[in-house]
Amino acid sequence: MRPAASLASVVSAVCAVAVLAGCGSPAAAPSTSAPATSAAATSPAASAPSSDASPSATVPAGWKTFTTSDGTLAFDYPEAWTIVDPAGPPAEGGVFVALVSDYGKTMATLRTGMTSGAECPEKLPFMVYDTEPVPALAQGGEAPRFVYEGRTDPAASDPSRAMTFGYGITSEPEPFGDTACPISHFFTWPPNRAMFSGVYDPFDTTPGAPKNVDTPEVYMDTTEYKDVKQAIMSLRPAGK
Repeated sequence: MRPAASLASVVSAVCAVAVLAGCGSPAAAPSTSAPATSAAATSPAASAPSSDASPSATVPAGWKTFTTSDGTLAFDYPEAWTIVDPAGPPAEGGVFVALVSDYGKTMATLRTGMTSGAECPEKLPFMVYDTEPVPALAQGGEAPRFVYEGRTDPAASDPSRAMTFGYGITSEPEPFGDTACPISHFFTWPPNRAMFSGVYDPFDTTPGAPKNVDTPEVYMDTTEYKDVKQAIMSLRPAGK
């Protein structure tokens, strides 16, 4: 087992999963989950910003609500978790914060004002474990969706690292067929794009974290996954 990743390396990992050009280094009750699908295989291998928004009626007991510094977006998160600024404001403007668990694991990063798009250098075998629309973020009548998915890289030099897994909000069409582009968790948010996503690492050994879960299917049943999904799916225009 490798040592726990630092905040900077986790942010870099999120950027890698999202296939972001120029990213720079520095869930009320959980919704019903969809079954895993795959054309290949279903089982591979600081200071906190202000959080003064009024809680909505759907926020689980004890959860807090965070509002971005520009007053455009808000989301809910567990009381013991914190909001951290990983590297100051991004060069292109917008918001850049990390959602960190009480045991120090970066669960997701929220970034807005993004101008870079995703690339599709090659298509890979894919798995979709969970997907659900996020209507609060609809633009032009089109709602993005929360998705938890994986990709297999047959060319990986280390077979144990041939799989990547990520969860987040995306405006990309659902993949179909045998292969799909690398994971791209970006969604449309004026004036450009935004991301609110994280990575699942079956080898994570963050001190104090719950017992390691080494399969993506089993991870869906953990409190950690249900909490981060609830938090990500609660993202909405501030004041809603």
